[in-house]
Amino acid sequence: MTQATRIVFHRTGGPEVLELETVDLSAPGPEEALVRQEAIGLNFIETYQRSGLYPVQLPSGLGSEAAGIVEAVGDGVTQVSVGDRVAYYGGPLGAYASARLIAADQLIRLPDDIDTRTAAATLLKGMTVDMLVGECGKVQAGHVVLVHAAAGGVGTLLIPWLKAIGATVIAHAGSAEKAARAKASGADHALSCPFEELAAHVRDLTDGRGVDVALDGVGKASWDASLKSVAKRGLIVSYGNASGAVPAIEPLILSRNGSLFLTRPTLFDYVETRERREASANRLFAMLRSGKLSAEICQSFALADAADAHRALESRATMGSTILLP
Repeated sequence: MTQATRIVFHRTGGPEVLELETVDLSAPGPEEALVRQEAIGLNFIETYQRSGLYPVQLPSGLGSEAAGIVEAVGDGVTQVSVGDRVAYYGGPLGAYASARLIAADQLIRLPDDIDTRTAAATLLKGMTVDMLVGECGKVQAGHVVLVHAAAGGVGTLLIPWLKAIGATVIAHAGSAEKAARAKASGADHALSCPFEELAAHVRDLTDGRGVDVALDGVGKASWDASLKSVAKRGLIVSYGNASGAVPAIEPLILSRNGSLFLTRPTLFDYVETRERREASANRLFAMLRSGKLSAEICQSFALADAADAHRALESRATMGSTILLP
């Protein structure tokens, strides 16, 4: 038996529903590994699951991303060995824990030059960025891209990734301080105006044309701004609901605004096999190794203080990535 602590919630609601409990973990079963976790990634989707916006079966753990050391493996495990440094995302909720049992097939071995805190802070977000810029957004050199929530965990990775491939970035953030951070990350233009003024600024910056792609993780509050900022035949990638879900739309609205394309992707449809997961992770590691991308860990909280981490995230008091430390 291995003793661990973990965060659970028995009812949906505010951050106060998160509870810390101690559990005894059995030895790994077939195809499983026991991972002693050193760092845990915090992602906005977890606030949706906790609040009930994204329903989960209760009681439930939280979290889908962490990194640590393999302490034991079950029968049939060939992907990793005891002592390996690994990271993962996805699978059953429960990453908010000091240790956990997880399917070994989910684990990605870490290169020697990627530490566990960096991996926990960037794996899910970085692979999301890889998907948004690459196979989903098909951004190319010379494209102009609008990045919402530009000082957040995904935004601070999106900007340098886009710049590395030769795109022009118009960043938008919720305050002048956050816009300045986006500018420091490499954005060509960084704005903090109200959403109702954003499209006019974007049109001014693009000589009236608009952007080729809008990468929108904000949702309801930013939808109209994205719609009015995109050039003819451009693409809106709506990938998050930080301000609430985008309301139902009629397809005709895309025609009226310039024959636009709209997609609502989820990472897991782009990395549905182990080979695709590893390829995406390797592209992320290469970007980190090159120095063009950094983890930008701006906040860390003890695992026991997960509720405070959620409060900070929901109040938009955070910048960059946030991790929990067991």
